[in-house]
Amino acid sequence: MTASIRSVPPGSPADRYRWVVLAVGTAAQASVAAAMFGVAVLAPELRAHFHLTLAQTGIVLAALVIGMTPTLLPWGLLADRVGERVVLPVGLAAAAFALAGVGVARNFGELVLLLVAAGALSASANAASGRAVMQWFARSERGLALGIRQTNVPIGGLVAALALPTLAGSAGLGWAFAALGAGCAAGALAGAVLLRDPTRYPARDLAPSRPPPVPVRPLRLPAVWRISWGSALIMVGQIATMSFTVLFLHEGRGFTTGAAALVLAASQVLGATFRIVAGHWSDRLGTRIVPLRRLALGVSATLVLVAAVARAPAWILVPALIIAGGLGLSWNGLSFTAAAEVAGTRASGAALGLQQTILGIGGIAAPIGFAALVSATSWRVAFLVAGLFPIVGWSTLRPLADARRAEYRR
Repeated sequence: MTASIRSVPPGSPADRYRWVVLAVGTAAQASVAAAMFGVAVLAPELRAHFHLTLAQTGIVLAALVIGMTPTLLPWGLLADRVGERVVLPVGLAAAAFALAGVGVARNFGELVLLLVAAGALSASANAASGRAVMQWFARSERGLALGIRQTNVPIGGLVAALALPTLAGSAGLGWAFAALGAGCAAGALAGAVLLRDPTRYPARDLAPSRPPPVPVRPLRLPAVWRISWGSALIMVGQIATMSFTVLFLHEGRGFTTGAAALVLAASQVLGATFRIVAGHWSDRLGTRIVPLRRLALGVSATLVLVAAVARAPAWILVPALIIAGGLGLSWNGLSFTAAAEVAGTRASGAALGLQQTILGIGGIAAPIGFAALVSATSWRVAFLVAGLFPIVGWSTLRPLADARRAEYRR
């Protein structure tokens, strides 16, 4: 696609349209994020309704990611081949039906199966929406653009945290999951109607800026693998707050589900801000890895803080959880951008699919392991152990940081 190697002159139709692409990609992915957070927000109700053990709850919290993980790379490869305008709407529309079906699940097995199916289908939005943004923004703006796009996670989490407890309490779990399905359906419709191929615009609107990059095979690039595995280790810290804040405050500290969800919502607002700031920061530095590693240390430090104040009064614990949750969400856009830029825009779908697949492995193991650790020890120990993983991720990414501004050339 020619727009992947051209700049967009200010004021042109393409310049205005690229913000539409960014908005559609963000909204579509936010609908997926709302579903993921929705399961975490509704975890107390799901435990009571299906009589789940804590270990089973960990599996339920991981179910969407279990479905996503094996399908992320195929969706990414398909997006490179047929385009995001096909991949995103088809997958999200099918995911909408699966999420609506979750509301009528009769037992633990059906619940997990439907969530796994929803995850497998909604994975289409991950690579496709990121690839669409990559096509339309130059490297000097991608950190900010993809940082904005990555606010989809805290936006989805904020909506889920504010709306779902009330909806589930008044209308039941079925309507709560129907609402999540409706969100995915809306994202699918927006993608089908508003996403366009960059070649739709005439050459005068897309000024050449450099020769086309040589196509690469992302699966053969060590840097993509290192970014992916390093990010998966950082993600363990994100999962600790993203998936377990509500359950911890409800069961460990006696908060109501609604009050605990408000704490999660506050961390989402902070996380959205951090993602935009981090993206702009990386554009100014000319590197993604350096700020990514610094944020990894921040994630680790705040989780250690949460562990230290796990039994402290609420006025101490709640701010610590909000800061930890916000920082836990801050880094993902940098990882996403780095993986895509290593491969180049024409192979970004595959690179993002690979990166998201490896993140999915962490997303499956982390909630199950965290829940098991809480059962065997305590919430304090679980938060402390989760805080060790981002440090390992920081170390894993160190070789890539040495290149600084010259680390990416596409």
